[in-house]
Amino acid sequence: MTETGLVHVAVAVIVDDESRVLVSRRHEHAHQGGLWEFPGGKLEAGETVLQALGRELAEELGLLVQEARPFTRIRHDYADKAVLLDVWKVDRFSGEARGLEGQPVAWRQLTELRAEEFPAANLPIIRRLNLPFWMAITPQLESLKQLHDLLDQYFSADISLIQLRQKSLTETDYLEWFMAAAERCQAAGVTLLFNHDHALCPSGTGQGLHLSARRLMASSSRPDSGRGLLGASCHNLAELRKAESLGADYATLSPVLATKHYSADQLLGWSAFQSLRQQVQMPVYALGGLSREDRQQARKAGADGIAGISLFCR
Repeated sequence: MTETGLVHVAVAVIVDDESRVLVSRRHEHAHQGGLWEFPGGKLEAGETVLQALGRELAEELGLLVQEARPFTRIRHDYADKAVLLDVWKVDRFSGEARGLEGQPVAWRQLTELRAEEFPAANLPIIRRLNLPFWMAITPQLESLKQLHDLLDQYFSADISLIQLRQKSLTETDYLEWFMAAAERCQAAGVTLLFNHDHALCPSGTGQGLHLSARRLMASSSRPDSGRGLLGASCHNLAELRKAESLGADYATLSPVLATKHYSADQLLGWSAFQSLRQQVQMPVYALGGLSREDRQQARKAGADGIAGISLFCR
């Protein structure tokens, strides 16, 4: 159930075999007219999200939904209305997409999606669709040179999402390291996540923030969204739901398997991971004791990706 006055919308993310996503353009007279959007529409009385999604895609595009799953949920307040987007990933469908209501439709590569061409409420969808499967978390390092050497390894392994985690550094040293890494990552087209007190993050230099579980639970609202991606470290359902309530673009959930930092009774295992994952609608990375060989198992458990510290270090 949604609050009074909130427009509840079912939204479809449809990706084809060439990794292109389907978008359509809103009619000029409509709200946010002339902008591109992910297809869907408002729920009618008594409809579930999945029923509304199936009806809208059939009526607007001539597509039959065969398999879909929750992808993310987004609340956005425009000046004239508030919307709740229930976004589902359509994994299987039949038919050929056509603009049955006269609207232009197009298959676009994810890298071709431009924020200024979409309603503001759609922007978190674009960020989350562009999340890579692998996330590297830096191990404890002793020098800036070691960080540069590690970045070389990440770049050569095509890692495009890096979390700079260095707990032993002072604020001054962390900022120095982050600025040096940010310059290289930007040149390489890699997203760098700032994992420290977000109030210290220099505006315009980072491409994302990652909150520790402690900072997550102490936050009352989403930190500066102008810094791009927002992620958080989670270990239980309360933390996952907190991250979701802040509008986080992803969470890491750990520890899945054995690591030297956790005792056996603290491990989630794949069954508990899957159970927790199913209770939130945002991308979740599996973390803790994993290897590249765990990719299939992670996908099976509902993980959107795998994060690791030693996983990418030679």
